[in-house]
Amino acid sequence: MKQEVRALAENQSPDLTASEIGILWGYYIKNSLIICMTTAFLEKVEDPDIHEVLLTAKKHSQDNSALIEEVCQREQMVMPKGFIPSEDVNPSAPRLFSDAFMLDYARHIAIAVITSAGAGISVVTRSDMTNICQTTLQRATELHEAAKERLLTKGIYSRPPAIPVPKEVDFVDKQTFLRGFLGERRALTAVEITHLFENVETNTLGKALMMGFAQVAKDPKVKKYFVRGKEIAHKHIEVFGSLLKEEDLPPPMGWETNVTDTTVSPFSDKLMTFHTTALIDIGIGNYGLSTAGSPRRDIGLTYARLMGEIALMAEDGANLMIDKSWLEQPPPAPDRDALASEKGDRG
Repeated sequence: MKQEVRALAENQSPDLTASEIGILWGYYIKNSLIICMTTAFLEKVEDPDIHEVLLTAKKHSQDNSALIEEVCQREQMVMPKGFIPSEDVNPSAPRLFSDAFMLDYARHIAIAVITSAGAGISVVTRSDMTNICQTTLQRATELHEAAKERLLTKGIYSRPPAIPVPKEVDFVDKQTFLRGFLGERRALTAVEITHLFENVETNTLGKALMMGFAQVAKDPKVKKYFVRGKEIAHKHIEVFGSLLKEEDLPPPMGWETNVTDTTVSPFSDKLMTFHTTALIDIGIGNYGLSTAGSPRRDIGLTYARLMGEIALMAEDGANLMIDKSWLEQPPPAPDRDALASEKGDRG
C-alpha cells in the first residue's frame, strides 16, 4: 500500500485546490489585460528607455501566461478568454497618454503584480503553482526596479516625504495617541504618511486613466461610469492630500496633464470597464491595509468611509459588465443541491 501511495506521489500531481484554480484563472485574465495595454502603449511611445520598460512588461506577461497555459493544458482546465489585442486594441488610434504616464503606469502594474504574487505564494501547495507565483513575483520586482530607475533618471519620480529619523526609543503614554476628532491631534506617524502618500499616488494614476477612458468610451453608460470614477478619485485625492498638507508634507504630483485630447479609443469598452473594476479591487485592498496601519481614529474611519464608496462603484461596474455580457464567470464550486435535484429528477 505504501509503495502504491509513493508511486502515485511521484507520477501524479495532486488535484488543483480552489485557491490554485482561482490564481490560474485570475492571473491569466490580468496578464491578458497587461498585454493589451502595453501593446497599445508600444504603438505610440517615443522614448527608447520607456519603450524598453513597456516591452519588458509585455514580455513578462506573455511568459507568465505561457506558464499558466502549460498547467491548464496538463490539468485539462479551460482557460478564460480574457483580452485579445486583435479584439480589444485599436493600434491605429491616436496617442491617449504621454510617455511619462506610461512609465509610471508600468511601475504601478508591477506593484499590483508583486502584491498579488506575494499573496499567492502563501495559498498554493503544488510545486508548479509555487513556481508560477515565485517567477511572477521575481519578474514583477525586476520590472518595478527598471521603471523606478527610469522615473528617477528622468526626474519624474514622486518620492515620498522625508521626516527626521528617530534618535531614541519612545513609548505611547496617553490615549490621545489614538484621538483624531476632538482636542489636539498628534502628528502623523511614518506608517500613516506612507499609506496616505501611496493612496494619493494610486488615485492620481486612476484619475488620469478615468479621464482618458471617459474621453474615448463609445457606450454612454460606460462613459458615465468612467466620469464617476474620475470624480471619486479626485475626491479621495483631496481627502488624503489634505491630511498630508496639514503636516506640511507634499502629496505626489498629478497626471492630469498627461492625458491627450483624443476621442478615438485605443481600447475596447469591455477592457476599460474591467480595468476600472480591477483598479477598484486594488484600492479596496490598499485602504484595508491602510486602516490597519492607521491608529489615529479619524484616519481609520476615513478609510472605512471611502472604502464603502468605491465598493459600491465596484458593484455597479460588475452590474454594467453583466448587462453587456462582458463578465466571465469565475470557477465555482459544484452546486450540490442542484446536482442532487437533477439526479432525483432523472430517477
